[in-house]
Amino acid sequence: MVDDERGHDGDDAADSTRNEGSEYERQVRDAFPELDAVTDEDLRDRVVEAWVLGLRRGGWRDIRDVPYAWNISEVSNVEHTRGVTEIAVETAAVQRNRHGAAVDTDTVVAACLLHDVGKCYEYVDHVDADLVDPDPRYAGETIPHSLSGYALAHEVGCPVAVQRAIPHFLGEVPDRTLEAELVTGANAASSNAITQATMGITLDEWVEQYSQTSG
Repeated sequence: MVDDERGHDGDDAADSTRNEGSEYERQVRDAFPELDAVTDEDLRDRVVEAWVLGLRRGGWRDIRDVPYAWNISEVSNVEHTRGVTEIAVETAAVQRNRHGAAVDTDTVVAACLLHDVGKCYEYVDHVDADLVDPDPRYAGETIPHSLSGYALAHEVGCPVAVQRAIPHFLGEVPDRTLEAELVTGANAASSNAITQATMGITLDEWVEQYSQTSG
């Protein structure tokens, strides 16, 4: 009887985890229609998987609860991520059509969608503590979100080209690919727009004033 009860408990826990994962997956796919631009179905699924892991380990109730920055919560990370993706895709089209650049769109879109997934770990101070506790093995500000995002992409098996394009702060990757430059530039453009609109300062001024890593 004891063994059976333990087995049932284990089954219940597994069912709960699966249900939670399914809900997170629905949220991710609903939040990012840009996933449809990734032609490789396997890569698309890996992007979703990375987000599901980040949300679960960070203890988030909803993907739209993750803020753009620790002190800019009126803009969600989802909104910023979609903006970065749109900017990068449009810029890639110009580079390809006008200059003949060989840009891999799947890599650009996947990396843009994952460039701030690490905020699920870094900004857990915004998680509703009454609902769930973040996993202390992952959550916290020790590792910058662009590096923890790289780690998530690696963990779920994203191609190296996608992994390399995720770290978007100067100095993190000394030799950037064209796709990585697109992600970095698009992130800066979106972040500047957000800091100007919400606080009336540039991204550089925001970084200098608050001594935090940028969006």
